[in-house]
Amino acid sequence: MTDNSAPRIFIFETTHHAMWAEDVAREQAIPVEVVPAPPEGGAKCGIALRIPESRAAELTNALDEERILYRVLQA
Repeated sequence: MTDNSAPRIFIFETTHHAMWAEDVAREQAIPVEVVPAPPEGGAKCGIALRIPESRAAELTNALDEERILYRVLQA
């Protein structure tokens, strides 16, 4: 990730959703980085996706289209 804006952290309830979201992002050439889920996010899944703020809306739209459940935190 080369964007200098504050990244967004997408957290998921299941590992399946996190991995599915990563696949969706890569299929649409949206740059994501797999990171440990922050404890303050309260997610049951231990992994999260970090993405530049400038691309967060794009990922949100893609995940909504696939009906993947997620929450977004500001890093």
